[in-house]
Amino acid sequence: MQNAMIILTALVLVQSVAQAKSEYSTARTLQISDGTLFKPRDYYPPFSWDTTPRYFMFGDKNRLLNPEQVEFIAAQTDFICIEKSHGLKPLGGAELGAKHEAKAFKKANPDMKVLFYFNAAYAWPYTSYNEPFTRENAEKHEKLRTWLVTHPKTGKLVDRYGALCYDVLNPDFRRWWVETVAKAVKDAGCDGAFIDQMHGNVEFRKEKKDEIEQAMGEMMKALKYKMGRDKILLANNAYSDSARYVYPVSDAIMFENYARQKSGKESLLAEWDEMLRNAKAGKISVFRLGVEGTWRGHMQPNMPELSKEKAEFALACYLIGAQPYSYFLYSWGWKLATGPLVDYPEFKKPLGPPKGPYSRTTPDGWEFTREFEHAEVWVNTETREAKITWK
Repeated sequence: MQNAMIILTALVLVQSVAQAKSEYSTARTLQISDGTLFKPRDYYPPFSWDTTPRYFMFGDKNRLLNPEQVEFIAAQTDFICIEKSHGLKPLGGAELGAKHEAKAFKKANPDMKVLFYFNAAYAWPYTSYNEPFTRENAEKHEKLRTWLVTHPKTGKLVDRYGALCYDVLNPDFRRWWVETVAKAVKDAGCDGAFIDQMHGNVEFRKEKKDEIEQAMGEMMKALKYKMGRDKILLANNAYSDSARYVYPVSDAIMFENYARQKSGKESLLAEWDEMLRNAKAGKISVFRLGVEGTWRGHMQPNMPELSKEKAEFALACYLIGAQPYSYFLYSWGWKLATGPLVDYPEFKKPLGPPKGPYSRTTPDGWEFTREFEHAEVWVNTETREAKITWK
């Protein structure tokens, strides 16, 4: 009997130690820089500080990924989005491209969370869902025309980048859009939606700004409900005041930084604060920084070599503000050929959890430091210099 009690006591002690280690590991992984703990939802992707947490987003309308490319990406992340035109040429519709790749990625990595891209402002002509949105159809069908934005001076349908523009103020359109996106997510076997362009084409009816912002919030809320509670709603750039009705219903927010002026020193500082706000609200952050020296309409000829040279600065900017469930996206565009297939060795180095929040060298200065278990980070966002010392 005495031996049995000793064995039982030992088993209880082992279990207690194991539980304590597990709780300690969880606390280190999920501790927010203010000392509180992040509370992830059960449908979120897995998160780890082992290496730089990364999010991938890509598309190619002319082709699909080959098995080696799927394996390359799946080995580096559990969280991706298939871009708006992917697979159009070989399969006939971007929704089929998303379905094909979702299946391939989930086979390669069962933990993978795959998002379906849809736009809340522009009727991109890459999916079968948007085939009716042409000028010819809109002129023939009055109902369809009322779903689209017209120019206040000319009365003509507004065209942005080759796509007609949705009118989010039309409740019939909003119902169609919600049902369409939710169905697309389900049919493609995806885990949620990445929704682009939260502005509602407000520039063409600025007097209706408040009404448009509320309508956008209603549409996103309805989409989240229609997709189901276990689906991720990632809203692009929905951290500004103009997206205040979208923010509460979103699971994740992207900081896109598509142009140099969007990643200036003041903007980066504000975004680090927003990443903290997201973490405290239990929301995912995706911090995207384009390759330094490139921006929309200004690509450099020596890619991807330049992207490798500039990677340290971008990574440092992410690490200074990173919180639990903050993901890093690095690219010089949104196509398959603009970064996702480039091997960046520093992104695979052991990182470990942060040891605390970032420090600002002087109250009004632009030098910042932060320490991780296996890395010391320094960045000057004014001179655009950075140094990461790996331990």
